[in-house]
Amino acid sequence: MGSSEEESSKPESIYDSSSTQPLLSKPPPPEHPPLLPPPLDQRESDASQYLQISYNYGPRTFKDLPFLILFVIFILCTFGFGIFTIFHRNTNYSNLSSYVYDSNSTSCVNDSLALSSNWVFFDSSSSSHILKDLIWTLVVTLILSGPICFAVLLLLKHYTKQIVYVSLPFFILVPVFFNVYWFVVCTVSSSCSDALPLVYRILVLVFVFLVIGVIVWIFVVNWHRIELTVTIIGVASDALSRNLGLFGVLPCMTFGLVVYYAPIVVFLVFARFNGKIEPRESSGEYTCVWKQDSWVPAYYTLAIITMLWSAAAMVEAQVFVISGTIAQWYFTKEDSTPRRSIRSSLRNAFGPSSGTICLSGLLICVVRMVRAVVDSARQEDVSGMVNLVLRCCVNALLSAIDFLNKFTINFAAITGEAYCSSARMTYELLKRNLLSAVFVETISTRLLAGIVFVLSAIYAIATWAILKAVSDLGVDSYFVAALAWVLLLVVLGFFVHVLDNVIDTVYVCYAIDRDRGEVCKQEVHEVYVHLPISRNHRPSTLITGTLGV
Repeated sequence: MGSSEEESSKPESIYDSSSTQPLLSKPPPPEHPPLLPPPLDQRESDASQYLQISYNYGPRTFKDLPFLILFVIFILCTFGFGIFTIFHRNTNYSNLSSYVYDSNSTSCVNDSLALSSNWVFFDSSSSSHILKDLIWTLVVTLILSGPICFAVLLLLKHYTKQIVYVSLPFFILVPVFFNVYWFVVCTVSSSCSDALPLVYRILVLVFVFLVIGVIVWIFVVNWHRIELTVTIIGVASDALSRNLGLFGVLPCMTFGLVVYYAPIVVFLVFARFNGKIEPRESSGEYTCVWKQDSWVPAYYTLAIITMLWSAAAMVEAQVFVISGTIAQWYFTKEDSTPRRSIRSSLRNAFGPSSGTICLSGLLICVVRMVRAVVDSARQEDVSGMVNLVLRCCVNALLSAIDFLNKFTINFAAITGEAYCSSARMTYELLKRNLLSAVFVETISTRLLAGIVFVLSAIYAIATWAILKAVSDLGVDSYFVAALAWVLLLVVLGFFVHVLDNVIDTVYVCYAIDRDRGEVCKQEVHEVYVHLPISRNHRPSTLITGTLGV
């Protein structure tokens, strides 16, 4: 009996041939069932949150409202107190020199006899002639900058490879030419050679050649990325050429910011007039001085912070509009064109996503201000271990914020998510698809900046030659040509900024495509698939002939 009970207590195995159960019978459930995969509906729900990442064409809800409300409060306070400064101003500020100290009343009184009418008149005939030529040169440069940008865009779209490789030698030749030219001119000119001795001229000459050598080294180190950069610029130029309306909207947004700044500048001017004239003793003598009201410095701080925040928010709004417009073009089928893409991007930027833009602008503004403080402290050469540790911590924090902000506005423009959600989802999207969250192709920015520098330098040389031939400015023609060069450089720099944002937006759209397993733009996938995962990773060999470059 005992043996039979022990045998009956042993668990029967499905592989035991002595078992009395039939071979085809259903085996009993095990004591500890193995870990099963999650149910199918759960897996589908987990994957659906990634498949839903696409351009949000539907109505969007307002995000990050507290920051929008805070920004509006700053604006209302700036304009409210600014209007107060106009009506509360002291009209005696302009007559400060006519006030003298009265010992009887121990106060400052107005003495009309103390008014000085000694006006000095200058012969401005020569200066007005220079000003006239300067204004005409800048106006013509501003008018020509539009066609120049359009021509550069078309050349980069159709002849990217040729433009890049033709411009590369000029990256070295133009700085070398200017360096040698100024050295020779300064050596020949007696006034310049007397003001700047030969030793200092040689030091400057050698320093500039060292900078040129660093530029050469940068291109030699990144030479394996040139071919990839050419195709990336070509793709971005093609995308931008299909949305030329951005070149009308973005300058209008910048002009709107200038118009918005005008009354704030007026308020800052009138804020100086808020105060009173008081006597001040110095070495036993009393003089009448202007004393501002105690709240004026606080208003200056408020107005300047509002202006900086507004500028940063406007830059982020422009990035938002660029990203939204390019994303709509990207996710549109090949046989159709997006309708009112710029209008919908503007509506989203200044509507549901305005709080997100305000938050991003605030972060950018804070980062720039803190970085300026750190740089100024570094220039003062403050020593000490504590200062070094604090500087390292601040730089690490600023780098983390830059890392967080990368592609965040691009993603928010596409999906309409809040700032923090966009930052988290962007990082997860790129990480999930083995893409870099901090690196697209920085060499493209350097190449575009070099092309812009070469073109603007050639324009400046042509401007100087024309002024030399048709005017009698003399040495002042260098100054006028330099200002024309700066103006064209700023306009073309804005063009490069727009193209950089197009590159980032297309990169995010490519990541979304890759995450969904779709191909909305085949030519984009053929290029962006070769992007390196990190800076140290060399890109794979490109298929020649992509986009005709």
